Amino acid sequence: MSLSWQLARRFRTTKAQNRFISFISLSSTVGIALGCFVLIILLSVMNGFERELTHRILAIVPHGEIYSVDNRGIENLDAQLYRLNADPRVKKVEPYTELTGMLQYKGTLKAVALTGILIDDNPRFAEQVSNADWQRFSRDEDSVLIGKAIAKNLGLQIGDTVRALIPVTTKDLRFSAPTTITLTVAGLISVGGELDNQLGLLHLSKASAASGITGQAMGLRFTLEDPFSAYATMRDIGYTYPQAVYMSDWTRTQGHLYNDIQLVRTVVYIALALVIAVACFNIVSSLVMSVREKQPAIAILKTMGATDSLIRHTFMLQGALNGVIGMSVGVGLALLIAPNLSRIVQSIENILGIHLLSGDIYFIDFLPSELMWQDVAVTVVMAIVLSVLATIYPAYKAAKVSPSQSLH
Repeated sequence: MSLSWQLARRFRTTKAQNRFISFISLSSTVGIALGCFVLIILLSVMNGFERELTHRILAIVPHGEIYSVDNRGIENLDAQLYRLNADPRVKKVEPYTELTGMLQYKGTLKAVALTGILIDDNPRFAEQVSNADWQRFSRDEDSVLIGKAIAKNLGLQIGDTVRALIPVTTKDLRFSAPTTITLTVAGLISVGGELDNQLGLLHLSKASAASGITGQAMGLRFTLEDPFSAYATMRDIGYTYPQAVYMSDWTRTQGHLYNDIQLVRTVVYIALALVIAVACFNIVSSLVMSVREKQPAIAILKTMGATDSLIRHTFMLQGALNGVIGMSVGVGLALLIAPNLSRIVQSIENILGIHLLSGDIYFIDFLPSELMWQDVAVTVVMAIVLSVLATIYPAYKAAKVSPSQSLH
């Protein structure tokens, strides 16, 4: 064990140390621990929200879309599906037709966005629709799946018959009598947030017939290998598509959720980095006072042959110990709590009889958490670096102590 390390431990634990200095030193350790703990916890929550956004919203909302500019729909559908599915950036391409209209049930109307899809054995929204509901829907071409909030607002049950009123425009852009589709409720979709209040699914052939397009589908929906590349990928595909089409991607409709998560993450980083930095300034205060108190001891060490380098290293280690201890406590607690945060919050909600997140407002009804080791690594490095930087000035002052003046 090096001499500077032994001296740092002795200076830090000496009983003769001023109690006020001890309090300042303890407050810096507690501040660093609290900052590291809260930073990792909040970043884990942000990671959880981002995970749920990807798994829930982007599981049912297409990553990208292209759709025809007129009522011809997508031309040469099978050939285009084969070509686009061969693109390495594309995970899956599906034809669709979208209708916007009103659902009518017992004299009550509710706005809804109905999307016609092809029925396959591996639906992209399997987690949002129960297997029984999906089987009923796939067997009946005149059936519909609706968001649970729509069913709640209209008082619908599985098996009820509803009418969908689809507006029709004439060539001179005037509205005529709406097209009416009679549908049977086959099941419910549970995505979360506003989507449950506006989303419905029906068979592609039914939707295409009601929309008046001459082709099989109005457009194509894309599931990409990397959802966060949707903006660039969809423009690349759209600009090279052999037919005049409009382009869209999920960042236009749901991107505000992702942007909000990233904004909060940035604010959390800045705010809690400042909390850790302020706690590290307490290290400066405690070390400066400690240097003044221990000037006689420093002078004696120098008369015994201690170099300026040894004195600097001693006080840098003494201050860094506060940072390392605080960081270790804060990170250790965060590693215990962050992976179990959802269960802990749920238990508190059950005990207090409250609900933090409402599924009617947010796209999830629980507090998510996902611990990522890169967040832990960044927090550890930041705390240690700031702690070491905070020791430089006091250690420099300690090395400049003059034995002749201190022992006078």
